[in-house]
Amino acid sequence: MTNTISPTKALDRETLLQAARERTGLVDFGDGWFLEPMDRYIAAANAEARLTESGLAAQTEVIVKGLASRLRMVEDIRQHPEILEEKVEVAAVILGLPRTGSTIFHRLLSSAPGMTAIRWYEAQNFAPFPGEERGHPVERRAYAQAMIDGWLQAAPELASIHPLDPDAPDEEILILGQMFVSTMVEGMTHVPSFSRWLDDYDQSHGHEDLKTILKYLQWQAPERRGTKWILKSPSNLPYAELAAEAFPDALLVMTHRDPIDIVPSYVSMEAALYKLSATLTDEEVGRFWFPRLVQWMRRFEEARIRIGEDRFIDIDYRLVLRSPLEQAHRVLERIGVAVDEKMEAALAEFMAGNKREQRPSHDYSLERFGIDEADVRREFAAYRARYVEGAKA
Repeated sequence: MTNTISPTKALDRETLLQAARERTGLVDFGDGWFLEPMDRYIAAANAEARLTESGLAAQTEVIVKGLASRLRMVEDIRQHPEILEEKVEVAAVILGLPRTGSTIFHRLLSSAPGMTAIRWYEAQNFAPFPGEERGHPVERRAYAQAMIDGWLQAAPELASIHPLDPDAPDEEILILGQMFVSTMVEGMTHVPSFSRWLDDYDQSHGHEDLKTILKYLQWQAPERRGTKWILKSPSNLPYAELAAEAFPDALLVMTHRDPIDIVPSYVSMEAALYKLSATLTDEEVGRFWFPRLVQWMRRFEEARIRIGEDRFIDIDYRLVLRSPLEQAHRVLERIGVAVDEKMEAALAEFMAGNKREQRPSHDYSLERFGIDEADVRREFAAYRARYVEGAKA
């Protein structure tokens, strides 16, 4: 069994910043707003995360690579101020409880002609590596594939939980988490006190940086100019107003599934992710994540009223399984994209190569995590009445 780290082996802000400086040969991090959430995360991780030695090394690399990307981007913008002139159109933001089919739906929409999304390798390193030929991120793709290989070796069950592919569209929280905001932080590290703090922290700085990063990614790949971006993240559920305000013209696409299936599926995913770097029991993971998911939904329900129903379109998981192209058409039509034969063919081609049965089955249960089904039914009664029992499926 891997031993947990000793008190003398812990995350340290200056050590991490200096490692990024040494990796890049650069010193300018730009706006230092991220240092406050960074300090809060470090304190929580050192006190609560129960990281293994390999887990500490992995989390250190996550932080240093994010800081390195920030350094490189600031320098690229200094040398190429035209980056900030890129015109980025975010047409839709997918949100919803996790494990609601949002990943496949995101990738389906992003496969349509004229659409684009953040790729997994870009989310891991949003700045080009030194010497990288513009438009040919060979080294970053290799880095991402090595990460995936390491994850699947340590937690093979991840192959059945979330399809990992360096070039596949993925979540912007992977970038925001490198700035110590978004639910990626608590999703990868058990830091309850940080989660509580983040709920009341102004995360808008992260979304302002995200808008700059989208311009930066588009500048790196000029063929993206004129396309519409599709974003997606479960972090958009508890912090829905951040996304709505950052991208005021974007359609908010909410994916839905029965929480009786969502809760064990997501807690199972978190158990697999924590397994990569920490020593936590299934019951401990369940005790944190079940009430956390309830809290996310409560926050969202209040935010949706303030945002306004006209910004939303609701997508039922059961219909995505049964008629994915029809559900994609609904979204594309709402964002003003005509569905012609070319688009229909592209969407159909994507679905043909991305069927759920092409991956291992994902086994999960409430009992494994010490969660009672009656409690799930009680806590999500209003949600289930509106979006599960009351929906046409």
